[in-house]
Amino acid sequence: MTIKRNFIRALVAAAAAVAACTLVPAFAQAQAQESSLARVQRTHVLRVGAIAGAIPYFAKDPGTGKWEGFGPDFGESLAKSLGAKVEYVETTWGNAVLDLQSNKIDAMFGLAPSPQRAAMVNFADTLFENTYTVVCKKGVPQKSWEQLNTPDTKIVVDIGSSHDQLAQRVLPKAEVTRLENSGAATMQLQAGRADCQVLVILLAEPLLAKRPGLGTMYIPQPVYTAPVSIGLRKDTDPGLQKAVNAWLAQERTNGEVRSVILKNMEKLAGVPASAFPPEIKF
Repeated sequence: MTIKRNFIRALVAAAAAVAACTLVPAFAQAQAQESSLARVQRTHVLRVGAIAGAIPYFAKDPGTGKWEGFGPDFGESLAKSLGAKVEYVETTWGNAVLDLQSNKIDAMFGLAPSPQRAAMVNFADTLFENTYTVVCKKGVPQKSWEQLNTPDTKIVVDIGSSHDQLAQRVLPKAEVTRLENSGAATMQLQAGRADCQVLVILLAEPLLAKRPGLGTMYIPQPVYTAPVSIGLRKDTDPGLQKAVNAWLAQERTNGEVRSVILKNMEKLAGVPASAFPPEIKF
């Protein structure tokens, strides 16, 4: 009888082990297939990517650890509309798409859509349009893009950026120098080795607020803009994308998008609303 009981116990234990091995992968698979919206609704947490020092998009107070900027302000508002709280996950512009793909974050504010990125992640409707400008050294007269497009014009950009992409498209005849980042490009301009640096206005204005002697910013005609959006995980269920777009439409109706941008530009970058030319619309 003892041998029989031990045999039965062994069979039960083996069956339980097999069941456990079967259930764990099944549970993991179910978790992996859970849509972004379902996960947010289940956990009441919206994971937002954040980048230290990316003013005015993101800034982290080293003393309190509190996040500020466009991203946190928009993220808190979006989370509230979803009945959730925000959990910030530190990332970089270069890693944000990968973090969305690997389900580390649910939303990344400030991403610029591109065909390459759109193949890997989804995008909400455009958050705002970031206008292209040129910051030129003193003495360089205001010109149109066509007038800047000459072999005698020395342009500097950060390689691989939207500034670089615009220069390739509208300044093919100019002498364009491509450097590793916008800071290095600015140093080239400051040293007098370039006539103008191509920058979106939300980077150009803070730059000149810190270095007013660097030169002059203007908006060449015709006006070109770069759409700024919200990156989302590519999902078979469009639930979160629809919810984000509905929230964004409401924010636009209430004038909150422009308000958040101007507030953070003044608070974090020292750029008052009056510094923006009237043709700039957010």
